[in-house]
Amino acid sequence: MTVIQDSPAPAPFSAADYEADILNLYRAHLSKGRATLAELFGSHMETASEGAWLTTSDGERFLNAGGYGVFIMGARHPIVMEEVERQLRTHPTATRILLEPTVARAAESLVSVMPPGLDRVHFALSGAEAVETGLKLARANGFKRTISMRGGYHGKTLGALSATAKEVYQAPFRPLVPDFQHLPFGDADALEEELRAHPGEVCVILEPVQGEGGVIIPPKGYLKRVEELVREYEGFLILDEVQSGFGRLGEWWGADIEGVVPDVLLTGKALGGGVMPVSAAVATRKAFRPFDKDPYVHTATFSGQPVLMAAVQGAIRAVKEERLVTRAMDLGARLLPRITEVARRNIPELVVEVRGRGLLIGVELVEAGLAGELLIELFNHGVVANHSMNGSSVVRFTPPAVLDDTDVDFLVNSFDLATRDLIKGAAKMPEGGN
Repeated sequence: MTVIQDSPAPAPFSAADYEADILNLYRAHLSKGRATLAELFGSHMETASEGAWLTTSDGERFLNAGGYGVFIMGARHPIVMEEVERQLRTHPTATRILLEPTVARAAESLVSVMPPGLDRVHFALSGAEAVETGLKLARANGFKRTISMRGGYHGKTLGALSATAKEVYQAPFRPLVPDFQHLPFGDADALEEELRAHPGEVCVILEPVQGEGGVIIPPKGYLKRVEELVREYEGFLILDEVQSGFGRLGEWWGADIEGVVPDVLLTGKALGGGVMPVSAAVATRKAFRPFDKDPYVHTATFSGQPVLMAAVQGAIRAVKEERLVTRAMDLGARLLPRITEVARRNIPELVVEVRGRGLLIGVELVEAGLAGELLIELFNHGVVANHSMNGSSVVRFTPPAVLDDTDVDFLVNSFDLATRDLIKGAAKMPEGGN
C-alpha cells in the first residue's frame, strides 16, 4: 500500500507578506489597475463577514455600508445560510434536463412580492444578464427602438452597455447595438416627444432612482407619468431595479412608490441574500409570451440552479420575517438627516447635496477627487462605502437593514470624523488642485 504523506505546512505569513502576495497575484492574473486602487486603501484583504461587518486579513473590522446594494440583509444571514447549506448537502446543481422543484418555489416566492401582474420569471446570475433578458423580451415583442436615460447604469455587456449612457464605458466597444437613444432623466416631456414620433416601436428602460448615477431621485410623479406615456404610445416598459429593489428604497420595489407596473421588472444584487449571485427578469404574461412559446430561445446553463434558488427563497424569507423593508425605511429616515447635518456642519463649502431614499444615500461633493478622498477617510475610520460609476463626485452609502443603534451611531460618527479629516486635507492642498 502506498502511503501519501501530508506536505509540511508552509511557514506562517505575516499580514504584510500575505497582502503583498495577494497583490502580486492580482497584478499577475487579474488586474494591475485593481491592485493599484487597492493600495490607496492600504492593501487590506477582506477575509470574513457577518451581518453589517467585515473583517480583514490583519484582523481589522469595518462597517459595510458599501457592496453596491448587495447586502440589504447583511452578510451570511442565518436564514439564507440555512437554505443554502441544506441545498448544498442534497442537490446543488441540476442537469437542466428534468424539472427541478427549487426553481419553481423560488419563482413562486419572488412573484409573491412583485407588483400585481408580474408573474413570469427568468433567473440569471448578474444584473447585466437580467438587463439583456429584458431587452431581448422587448425585441422579441417587436420593439426595435430603445430609450434609456442619461446617467442611468444597466451593466456592461453589449446590450446593457448600449443602454448605459456613459461615454468612457461605451467608446472602446463601438459599434454597439443600434437604435438606442438617451434622454434626460426626469424629463417626461422629452420622452413624450420621442414616443409620439415612434408609436408602437419603443422600449423604455430606466431606474426608479439612479444608483450609479449618484442617487438621482426623479421629480415626484415622474415614474407614473413615464408609465402613462408608454401605455398611451403603445410602448414597452422595463424598470431596472437591480440596485433600487428588494427593500433598498424602503419599499419592496421603487415601482411601488408610485404604483407602477412595468412590462418587465429587473432585480438582482440583494436577490441572492448576500450569499449567492442571482438576478431575475420578472415579466407580465403578455410580455413573456415569446419565451413561453419557445423555452430554448433564451437560456443559460446556470439559470435557476438549485443552490442559487435556495438563496433566493432564504432572502425573501429573511426580508419578510424580519420586516427588513420597513427597517430600511426607518433606518433611512434616521440616517439621512444625521448625515446631512454632519455634512452641512463640517464641509459646507465642499458638499453640493446630500440626498437619498431608504438605505440608498448619496453625498455629492464639488469635485470627483474629493469624493475619492472622502472614501479613503471613511475607510480610515472603519466604514466601507462606494463611489458612483456614473456620478464620480458622489459617495454612496448602501448599508444593510440589519444595523442596530450602535451601528448607526458608528456610521454617523465615522462620517463626522472623515469629513473633519477631509476638510483638513483640503485646507493643505495648494490652490488650483494637487
